[in-house]
Amino acid sequence: MTDMFKGYRGEALAALKKFNVRVWSDARIKTTRGDFNGIILPRSETDDDKHIVLKLITGYNVGITISTITDMDECGYKEAHYKIPEKEFPFSEDKPNVKLFGTGGTIASRLDYRTGAVIPAFSPGELYGAVPELADICNLTTEKLFAVFSENMGPQQYLTLARNIGKEIENGIDGIIVGHGTDTMHHTAAALSYMIQDPPVPIVLVGSQRSSDRPSSDAALNLMHAAKAAAESDIAEVQVCMFGPTSDKYGLLHRGTRVRKMHSSYRSTFRTIGDRPLAMIDRETIKPIRQDYNRRRKDRKATVLPYFEERVALVYYYPNMHPDIIDSLVDNGYRGIIIAGTGLGHVNKPVYPAIERAAKAGVAMYMTVQTLWGYVHMFVYDTGRDLMSLGLIPTENMLPEVAYIKLGWALGQTDDINEVRKLMLTPIAGDITEREPYDGYLIFQGGVPEIREFIKTIYK
Repeated sequence: MTDMFKGYRGEALAALKKFNVRVWSDARIKTTRGDFNGIILPRSETDDDKHIVLKLITGYNVGITISTITDMDECGYKEAHYKIPEKEFPFSEDKPNVKLFGTGGTIASRLDYRTGAVIPAFSPGELYGAVPELADICNLTTEKLFAVFSENMGPQQYLTLARNIGKEIENGIDGIIVGHGTDTMHHTAAALSYMIQDPPVPIVLVGSQRSSDRPSSDAALNLMHAAKAAAESDIAEVQVCMFGPTSDKYGLLHRGTRVRKMHSSYRSTFRTIGDRPLAMIDRETIKPIRQDYNRRRKDRKATVLPYFEERVALVYYYPNMHPDIIDSLVDNGYRGIIIAGTGLGHVNKPVYPAIERAAKAGVAMYMTVQTLWGYVHMFVYDTGRDLMSLGLIPTENMLPEVAYIKLGWALGQTDDINEVRKLMLTPIAGDITEREPYDGYLIFQGGVPEIREFIKTIYK
């Protein structure tokens, strides 16, 4: 298959050949549903052969069904260029030095309007070409550690990141940015919160929900906010920097152990759960929301603890769960299990024998709640009391994913079940809080009168 028809096959390929229209051409397509103008985009070889994908002038992509096409004209053609013109990133002695670690995916990108191609940017020169505002904030250097999608991030990547961040802190860097896919960013944020404790500089994880070929992309602004936080913020913690509201009014800095991705596509997907975010941030200011954060220091010391036991599982309880779910984990050598239970921390009685067997086999077992907000209270009902007597340990208001990461980190350091318990139940980086603030639990229910009135005061 030539690049002229890249990724197209079957009916879609036949249509392109019939009308002599190539991939990356500027085309006018007439259909039974109207006329469309834009750039013909390539397709994945695993996609169907029933559609042609067109990038409209608005920047959005549309799929056009082959059976609706009555005519196509190629109005122009230019080959795709996948290289961003580099500009030397300016260095200024009066600006902070920031290091950006890449883990894979697109840190920032731009659209080649001549071709419709989305071009990834990573080197300082490329980033400066894509987001020149970064040079007003800091001196930036970059290093790509991995090239994996966020779902493929795991313990080995956590360890490598922690060690490299520790070295940069020792070498005197003023701030760290970690470019990361959003799907598992909260897992990595938790891992780094345990592996790099009491850092003297900000460690900011950032990503984007929408790619740079979309007018609503959050990539560039998130990166500018992250650079400002890393370079100027007094908050020396592991944190996630992403959009606050769905608009681009401001970003939020979330503590790495209390943050979670809560929507598949909203730009405001990251929320601090059961607590308040660390700060609001825009291109001009950083406004702390709370004051109990670790502050920036001039020393170059951090406690780096790069440990992780991979044989740890997170199990969400569901009605009619059978005991073989737990038994299979024990039989396969798992050393720790986090259970996200119902209500205050419950599972059904048929699972009890498997939990008891696991505890007797030396498996570390801890209970969280799948409600996300709220605390485990296993002493309220007989179910909880029975489970504690079998060996399950409540984890206060630790989030399930955070508890999973923490248990892997704890078991990576010791085989002593009592030491593991001590590590698990000792609050670290705000993972367990004494109480949840009244505004730490806010879920608005659309459609009800009071929320409609409230929204009117914000969006007029």
